[in-house]
Amino acid sequence: MGDDVTALLVALARENADLREQLALAQDMLMETAIDAGNLHALIEAVQVERDAWRDEAERLQARRA
Repeated sequence: MGDDVTALLVALARENADLREQLALAQDMLMETAIDAGNLHALIEAVQVERDAWRDEAERLQARRA
């Protein structure tokens, strides 16, 4: 192999390694985002359950007053 081909292969190997590192970081960020989204979804569901309970309680109190 000539020096030009060797240099090209080394450059490609470095770029490949850089891209793999960027991909790994992006995958980590995606996993963190998915976990955060799951946590937020669970929190929203809990708040909705609490809201519904308060609404039911308010309706019961209003019916009792009427």
